[in-house]
Amino acid sequence: MTELVNITELLLSRIRDVRDYPEPGVLFKDITPLLADPAAFTALTGALAEITVRHGATKIVGLEARGFILGAPAAVQAGVGFIPVRKAGKLPGATLSQSYDLEYGSAEIEVHAEDLVAGDRVMVVDDVLATGGTAEASLQLIRRAGAEVAGVSVLMELGFLGGRARLEPALAGAPLEALLQI
Repeated sequence: MTELVNITELLLSRIRDVRDYPEPGVLFKDITPLLADPAAFTALTGALAEITVRHGATKIVGLEARGFILGAPAAVQAGVGFIPVRKAGKLPGATLSQSYDLEYGSAEIEVHAEDLVAGDRVMVVDDVLATGGTAEASLQLIRRAGAEVAGVSVLMELGFLGGRARLEPALAGAPLEALLQI
């Protein structure tokens, strides 16, 4: 338990609050100080790798863009493959795409069609679970590719935005683990 408390304190101490960004009234959680600190970044990616291994994942899907920063080193530490899920139009070749609704409009994400196959167990990694829209779309994309969802792991969950409740049906029993609850 002491180790969990220590990593929580370390991670929290390296996340900077930025008031009124990107618009007035928003308190932005800036993880760049955490990424700049080798001990904190190593602890974070180690924790994400441990979650990946514990849930038997064979690949990590990182959500653009900070999910790339966290997911790729976690995949290396866990000894699994890394698959980027990008905004529409950013990947060459054949892709699978999934649209999802935002507060004001919609967006679309894509993955290379051949990167996920039947038999893969996929852990989705991102920095923040906010409203859950992107994570929900990624779970749909993973299943459409024929792969199995091993779970979702994030650095922090912004509980007041209701992302967990939105994501629960799409998880279909797969775990959602947040290292920090904000």
